[in-house]
Amino acid sequence: MKYQLITPEKVISNGEASSISLPTRSNGYITILEHHMPLISSLGVGELVVTHHGEEKLFVTDGGFVEITANGDVKILTDYASAAEHLNEAEIEAAQARAANLIHEHKTHDDLMNASLVASLERELAKLKVVRKHRAR
Repeated sequence: MKYQLITPEKVISNGEASSISLPTRSNGYITILEHHMPLISSLGVGELVVTHHGEEKLFVTDGGFVEITANGDVKILTDYASAAEHLNEAEIEAAQARAANLIHEHKTHDDLMNASLVASLERELAKLKVVRKHRAR
């Protein structure tokens, strides 16, 4: 099947895939195989794995949508995505620490601010998971 991983700025990756595993907002992770039924679903924050001929490409995504068309093409639209090899573990750990400190220091009654800080921490944790999995290979 053909796939595209697209952000507003650019196409992050595209090509052929035998399977794609990705996080959804409501159903946990799903794996898309060839001849999957047409589907539109919202993406969650987390690891996206594209497999083709036994080789895996690891990415991290931050929400968005996935569309599987009637002809089996897969489009993944997200505000943010990065390949594992482009992630910097030290930068991610620093960002994670900043987010955790902000949550701890700025416990507020502002639900929107709290949600934003928690989302930032969740995003950094997802990046850290992906970069460490990539490094372990």
